Amino acid sequence: MTRASRPWLGLTLGDPAGIGPEVVLAALRDPEVAREARLLCCGPARLRPAHVPELAAPTRDALAGLDGHAWLATPAADGIEVGRVQRAAGEAALAALRAGVDLASRGVVDALVTAPVSKEALHLAGERVEGQTELLGRWAGVERYEMVAVAGPLRAMLLTRHMPLAKALAAVTRERVLEHLLLFDETLRRLGFARPKLALAGLNPHAGERGILGTEELERLEPAVADARESGLDVVGPLSPDTVFLQAFRGGFDGVLALYHDQAFIPVKLAAPETGLTLIAGLPYLRISPAHGTAFDIAGKGVASPKNLIVAVRQAAEWARAGLVTQG
Repeated sequence: MTRASRPWLGLTLGDPAGIGPEVVLAALRDPEVAREARLLCCGPARLRPAHVPELAAPTRDALAGLDGHAWLATPAADGIEVGRVQRAAGEAALAALRAGVDLASRGVVDALVTAPVSKEALHLAGERVEGQTELLGRWAGVERYEMVAVAGPLRAMLLTRHMPLAKALAAVTRERVLEHLLLFDETLRRLGFARPKLALAGLNPHAGERGILGTEELERLEPAVADARESGLDVVGPLSPDTVFLQAFRGGFDGVLALYHDQAFIPVKLAAPETGLTLIAGLPYLRISPAHGTAFDIAGKGVASPKNLIVAVRQAAEWARAGLVTQG
């Protein structure tokens, strides 16, 4: 089977104190994953299964000679305690993530899948970022990038990500809405949509009821939609946020621009509690992640479901086979 039909995916273990290691190991054993992709896992050497060979310096030529999965050992301190936020775990997660980004940036792997990290642990390790999206965008040196949450037919780009709600609402400007609509349109075109049909979610209940319940729609959102249409986009809105995501899930729109984190992720996690995923628009490589966290409360207990990660891996493989990236 060719590389095109079974692409190589970089897979980072995430925070080793969370459920990342156990769901990654489950993905390595999954027969559907093995039929569709080959995984190059980036993580601490002590977590490598005996049947998975270790590669010291992976290259495309080195991977070409392998039929199954492989492992790239990354630095990690001894004594990391499962189920607890700690600096050493944050450092190990960063080391694995740097290795995976290097592989994807150099084209050694065809896409990158990242297991969840703890923002608190990253902060303890010296990276005071709001999440992997900001970190990967900075490492890639790109200015236009954003998270897109996916639940089957529902695709929601975030205007703002991990920030206090008051700050997020203040960040909803006409200019930022237009920039994100343009990026969303570009990203969906690269994912195979010839002319994406977009919707903009409103900020206030019932999208403000023509100013009765708030004026942000009239003052910021409607002008941004008009700007986007002048740029050639197929976009409507702002639409009532309590109905637009259901419309999209039923196929009415190819994508919805959400204005803050929970506005996107509540419908995504309700629609796909075990199969939701995220991608980052604007990176020079394809990056996918499951839409869940480190789950420290169940880490190491053998009860974490690998389904979400396996769905993310299989979707990454499908997009990689199609030669898709999120930035031209």
